[in-house]
Amino acid sequence: MNTYKSLLLALFASLFVLAACNRNKSSDSGQKTAVVAKGLYSFGPEIRSFTDCEEGREYWVIDSAKTLELAYSNLGFEKPYTPVYIEAECHFIKSDTTTVTGDYDSTMVVTKLLKISKQIPEGPCNQ
Repeated sequence: MNTYKSLLLALFASLFVLAACNRNKSSDSGQKTAVVAKGLYSFGPEIRSFTDCEEGREYWVIDSAKTLELAYSNLGFEKPYTPVYIEAECHFIKSDTTTVTGDYDSTMVVTKLLKISKQIPEGPCNQ
């Protein structure tokens, strides 16, 4: 009987450890690694897009920081969709193919706006 209790206790301990390990893996996979993206951002009633200066890839933009759209509006453009240069901390997620974002390779989720400027720097962004 004592062996049975020891075996049962070992089984429960093993299950507890496996459950704890599995929980840690799933929480790590939910975290996104932030990167700094530099490129051209365009904003208007139907479009929120970002074009990476280095690779030329275009992304749909989600402004989770709630500062990018406001900063763009504060630049005072008379017409929408005028591109501006931005640098932003962000991460990328797969675009939803059932919405307008499905036309883009990925969606860029902005977590922090670092820089916004009407002046587009010389180099790949200005070609």
